[in-house]
Amino acid sequence: MIVEPTPLAGAFVITPEPSRDDRGEFARLYCAETFAAKGIDPHFDQISYSFNRRKGTLRGLHLQRPPHGETKLVRVTAGAIFDVIVDVRSGSPTLGRWFGLELNAADRRQLYIPPGFAHGFQTLTDGAEITYAISPPYVPESQDGFRWNDPALAIDWPDPAGAILSERDRALRLFADFAPV
Repeated sequence: MIVEPTPLAGAFVITPEPSRDDRGEFARLYCAETFAAKGIDPHFDQISYSFNRRKGTLRGLHLQRPPHGETKLVRVTAGAIFDVIVDVRSGSPTLGRWFGLELNAADRRQLYIPPGFAHGFQTLTDGAEITYAISPPYVPESQDGFRWNDPALAIDWPDPAGAILSERDRALRLFADFAPV
């Protein structure tokens, strides 16, 4: 697998390197030894998924506050999404900066997100399904987030006019009112 750093320190794009033959292909999506060698925490406590019926569905921007800050390994198993992370680490030189990329079932790339980042995505297809390996387990009292469309962040979402949101995500505060972790 190819492990490439993003412009935000600690986050990585993981691309499988499949072996192919006439039967199909086989590739590693996760390897604790490879992750550890790259300085990536190889431990995950749970695996979750998100199924999204309609193109344009937008979830985020979410995180868990310390001491329950989440590590995530995000992979799309059906369809495609535009996946976004925002650095919310207090004192980070990239605090408030975002990184986004398309993840899709066809190329099987993954995004590794360490603690200290908010995460969100917008679906690019109907029927998009996302799988997350997550650590530590979810703690509802630690959930937090801020608005996906905050002008101060200027995230270049693929279809802001078509965003389908939950009431919770509509009610999130602005980044300026969010306390970094």
